[in-house]
Amino acid sequence: MSERRPLGVHAILTVSSLLMVAPFVWQIITSLKTLSSATAVPPTFLPEGRWDNYAKVFDLLPFGEQFLNTVIMAAGRVTGQVLFCSMAAYAFARLRFPGRNLLFGVFLSVLMVPPQLFVIPQYQIMSSLGWLNSLQAIIVPGLFSAFGVFLLRQFFLALPREIEEAARLDGAGPVRIYWSVMLPLARPGLIALGILTLLWAWNDLFWPLVVNTDPEKMTLSAGLAALQGQYQTDYPVLMAGSLIASLPVIAVFVFLQRQFIQGVAHTGSKG
Repeated sequence: MSERRPLGVHAILTVSSLLMVAPFVWQIITSLKTLSSATAVPPTFLPEGRWDNYAKVFDLLPFGEQFLNTVIMAAGRVTGQVLFCSMAAYAFARLRFPGRNLLFGVFLSVLMVPPQLFVIPQYQIMSSLGWLNSLQAIIVPGLFSAFGVFLLRQFFLALPREIEEAARLDGAGPVRIYWSVMLPLARPGLIALGILTLLWAWNDLFWPLVVNTDPEKMTLSAGLAALQGQYQTDYPVLMAGSLIASLPVIAVFVFLQRQFIQGVAHTGSKG
């Protein structure tokens, strides 16, 4: 029985992995087909070597500008989330002040509110600031999140207090302890939040479509959405563009996956 159990577990994990990879493989196959083959019934499962679909993406979209916009937007959001969320998380986890638990509860209550409810107020703010069709309109609303504060607070709570007390005995204040002691120790948690924020920012579609109508100010997700026609969609070109757009975040996750898993695992070690 002890020998069969690992085989069963490996079988389940193998099947689950294949199910997760199947859409990505189908995307690659579709990107190498013609439109007639991609929409054929029954479907065909062999690619046709239509590499020109990837060239069409650059012809139909200002891909370079949209890729740069996406990189700038994602980098801005990741930087803001890591900085501001870590500051708030350290305050909630380590500093003692009146109403701390109540205020943290208010922060967590934001997670229960559908994000669509914030669209109209945020749009009005962006419009009053004159930021429509600009990069700051898609960066600033994503600089902070209640989820990021919760994630890093759990990580700070798991860190040993002896290190913080030793730094305080050496004369370090709260700001110095946060910046020089606690923040380096929280590196796995910061990387985990950074990767989650990067994925969220890179895939964000709704908000960039709301505030930006200029194709050269759009992100890749919004630009690829424009490839969907009202009556017909060139699915091979759309799949080719989606594949190109997803490669950077896949590379980042593969490179930082160990730190990401370590950071997420540490967040639940102490409540």
